[in-house]
Amino acid sequence: MRLTQEQEELRTAVRALLMQHQGQSAWAPLATQIGAAGLTVPEEYGGAGGGARDVHVLMEELGRTLSPLPCLGSTVLTVGALLASGDKEACGRLLPGLAEGASVGALAWAEQGSWDHGAIRAEAVRPSGGGAWLITGTKEYVLDWPGMDVLLVAARTAHGVSLFEVAPGTAGVRREPVVTMDGTRAQARWVLDEAEGRLLGVDGDGGRYLDHVRDLACTALAAEQVGAAERCLELTVEYARNRVQFGRPIGSFQAVKHRLADAYVLVESARSTALGAAFAADEDPGALPRAAAVAKSVCSEAFSAVAAEMIQLHGGIGITWEHDAHRYFKRAHGAGELFGPPARHRARLAAGLGLTTN
Repeated sequence: MRLTQEQEELRTAVRALLMQHQGQSAWAPLATQIGAAGLTVPEEYGGAGGGARDVHVLMEELGRTLSPLPCLGSTVLTVGALLASGDKEACGRLLPGLAEGASVGALAWAEQGSWDHGAIRAEAVRPSGGGAWLITGTKEYVLDWPGMDVLLVAARTAHGVSLFEVAPGTAGVRREPVVTMDGTRAQARWVLDEAEGRLLGVDGDGGRYLDHVRDLACTALAAEQVGAAERCLELTVEYARNRVQFGRPIGSFQAVKHRLADAYVLVESARSTALGAAFAADEDPGALPRAAAVAKSVCSEAFSAVAAEMIQLHGGIGITWEHDAHRYFKRAHGAGELFGPPARHRARLAAGLGLTTN
């Protein structure tokens, strides 16, 4: 599995831009100069018409810098849900702004610590006399961004799970910022109390395509985890070369070499599974659920292990606020739980294979 020359050039461009612009200030140039916000938006709506492999490249680079940008929440989740809904009117109205980066979106569907649509308890009802749908419920772990203006909410109707467009800041809609361990990825809780919503697509069809959107999100997140783990390893190797103890660089000690070699194997194995999921999303959608479950499980555990080794091999400096090691470790923990922990995806994989788990 190889990336194209254009995708490698995209990697170079994104890395160079992120070296010049840090934090939230990188969003505008990334969206306007590189078109990252519209990578997966079809050309008819003003996007680049790219696929999961393009997203893989972008997310790897964002992971290396622990970027707080809303690519996962807006470029992957929101755009993916709009396209999967099949609602042409909503796509024509919302996707051009999302593709330009002028609008930023969020998909709110997690409840009770689960991203499975079976856990959704938020209710959407329509008055007997007609009019707008009224949605009541609480959504957790919503990826947040200042000034977010497109909110998609999954709720249950009499026909099943459906997706609704809800206007932030209107009556019955309340956003509650959440303090998280990982300070590099903002999250919020959205509380809806008979908030007006517009149905997207077919009533009751949301459960089908939300599973697909979750798989796309796991694939993108796996790429981000690979990029972050790779950067952890690079920083640790550099430190091992320069840190001298007993008159020798610690990287020359056999025990340190073995641990670094093990970390390298974890990173490269994770990269293979993440790329495998991206290729499945683009070329074999039927294999995506299995590939995404494998990627999310493998990449979550690899990133956590490599981030922990980074702290261990850096010694005392690795547990200080001044060093970035704690930031990578916290991102590893948060990303490992996002969209479900590794054990949940292994159970999903086993179920898909017809196996039973204890």
